Amino acid sequence: MNLLPTRTVFAYLAALGVAAMAASVPSGPASAFVDLTTADGVALVKGQWRYSDTKIIETVFRDAGPDGQPTGKANKTYDYTPHAGGADFDDSRWQVLDATTLEQRRSNGRLAFSWYRINVTVPDRIGGFDPAGSTAVFETSLDDYAEVWVDGELTRATGQMGGSVISGWNAPNRLVVGRGLKPGQKIQLAVFGINGPISNPPTNFIWIRYARLSFYREATPGPVAIPPAEVNVEVKRFDPAMDQIIGQNPKIFKLAEGFQFTEGPVWVRDGGYLLFSDPNANTIYKYGPGTELSVFRENSGYSGADIAEYRQPGSNGLALDSQGRLTINEHGNRRVVRLEKDGSTTVLADRFEGKRLNSPNDLVYRSDGTLFFTDPNFGLPKFGDDPRKELPFTGVFSLHRGKLQVVSKDFSGPNGLAFSPDEKFLYVANWDDNKKVINRYAVNADGTLDGGKLFFDMTSAPGEDALDGLKVDVRGNLYVSGPGGLWVLSAEGKHLGTIVVPKHPHNFAWGGEDGKTLYLCARSGLYRMPLLVGGIEKEK
Repeated sequence: MNLLPTRTVFAYLAALGVAAMAASVPSGPASAFVDLTTADGVALVKGQWRYSDTKIIETVFRDAGPDGQPTGKANKTYDYTPHAGGADFDDSRWQVLDATTLEQRRSNGRLAFSWYRINVTVPDRIGGFDPAGSTAVFETSLDDYAEVWVDGELTRATGQMGGSVISGWNAPNRLVVGRGLKPGQKIQLAVFGINGPISNPPTNFIWIRYARLSFYREATPGPVAIPPAEVNVEVKRFDPAMDQIIGQNPKIFKLAEGFQFTEGPVWVRDGGYLLFSDPNANTIYKYGPGTELSVFRENSGYSGADIAEYRQPGSNGLALDSQGRLTINEHGNRRVVRLEKDGSTTVLADRFEGKRLNSPNDLVYRSDGTLFFTDPNFGLPKFGDDPRKELPFTGVFSLHRGKLQVVSKDFSGPNGLAFSPDEKFLYVANWDDNKKVINRYAVNADGTLDGGKLFFDMTSAPGEDALDGLKVDVRGNLYVSGPGGLWVLSAEGKHLGTIVVPKHPHNFAWGGEDGKTLYLCARSGLYRMPLLVGGIEKEK
């Protein structure tokens, strides 16, 4: 057998990635475009260009250790400031630029870097074109190189040339910045300009040749899988134990984009793929095996005549029972169902004491088959004020040997839930801006709960998001979708660290062959992040 050299295989795979990445960007004549170097164009998208030079600064780092990672002794190296790619970066004190002056030479020349930032809003119309549902492509060319951040994210795939990263000497950058657009949708663009060649700093400056948004009406609109592309990630470490969870050179990869809102993932070991919900699109998607994306189930949560009134009519949480049957929380239908092996559907719970459930959200099975699920009112069009609401409370339920019972009424927005590894405790997170807390309950054999105690309080933490998804690893650590990112808490209630990714992760699931890959459902995207520890799903 003739084996190709490793370098040849790597180059071949990189070439495939480049081709796939290029194919995911629409080409040809655009249906409409907006010139961002004109006053009219910037006004149409309600934008404003802002500019800043950068400074090179000294910083501390670590030498490469035996593992090739930054685990050696401390050293000194260089960085630059400001780091302005983040979507929430405050550029309010930067220089405001007239769009017609982008060709003016900026920076101090020679070895120089600079930032251009603009927030754009998708208009209602562009001439006679309605951009709703279209795909937006940002196109620009800087003298001499550029990298482009979109909504705080810098994607880069092996072998990638152009798009978000440098494409060549004074070459253009062209990349998708939004799919399935909605008028009023905001997109944040941050362009990092680089004077080059870097090895021989030139006697010139940085400037923008052109910048425009092109809109395409694609033949097959909707979410797409992309070649797994690394994106920026920050790990805030507050305890040495965090180093045993995620390494010093953390990685996160974007797998698919263009969703309305991703939620409720579950890994299917028998088949090696991930299922996850888009409750806004009323769809369950399947990712894998490999890197394929497909629709698994349409009308995943509702098909009523009044569906237009619902913000999230579709399915939310997904789970597998001991026989591998998919269990689905259906928002719009206000029930929990199970898909049987023959394709039929069994309703597990839809009413309590004759009254319809609110909108089942998240769920988890105990090893004996007892099902626990949360039932907030998020899936109702008017939430707690909706006239369709029948139950006078939002609660946590268990289904034990066919008996549905309410086991907690403590929270206004019960959301994510998970067991401790030994199943002695159940953790429940609360989605409430005024009470961002996690309770821990002792679990009884009959499926009831005792002693709901405050486990952790994030109410005072900065950040807009309340608490959403919650998972537990084999060591008993909790992973919580909280303000500002993915919080990691020890079983003793200590905040070990926070993983900050470009798009806020609302739910997640362990998967992969070794069970140490955490799949993240983060707003419009799907991501994966390798960790050093696995989830309790693998043990089950």
